[in-house]
Amino acid sequence: MLLTDFNSADAGEVRPVLTACLAVPRWVDTILGHRPYEDLDALRAAADLPLSSEEIRQAMAAHPRIGEKPASGWARSEQSGVDNADAFAAANAEYEAKFGHVYLVCASGRSGEELLKILRERLDNDPATELAVAGRELLKIAELRLAKAVTA
Repeated sequence: MLLTDFNSADAGEVRPVLTACLAVPRWVDTILGHRPYEDLDALRAAADLPLSSEEIRQAMAAHPRIGEKPASGWARSEQSGVDNADAFAAANAEYEAKFGHVYLVCASGRSGEELLKILRERLDNDPATELAVAGRELLKIAELRLAKAVTA
């Protein structure tokens, strides 16, 4: 969708596009509420919105596990470098047992080996730190998806 179309489209048309970028209603509403955007930099700046712990948990629930190939959509291409699903299954189980949520990382452009290394390093975090790290990763993913969804 072109930025000009994004700016002028009915909110009902744009909401699903934004929700696919990040499933956090306040984030979607904030971006919608600040239209029109002068340029893509202004849109990206509006998208860099701190998320609450509850919003992070809510958004993580909409993400597939790293290493489990989603059927379609952005997550499929974002995880295209992950080819070590068996190693991820064990690491994901350990991570989820410790933190109570899926491992979330901006996977785009990273190898499966790199993503697994990051997961293992993050196992050393305490739960509050890890939730904050996951929130930052969510915003990175949202920015990448937003850049694909809205263009100049």
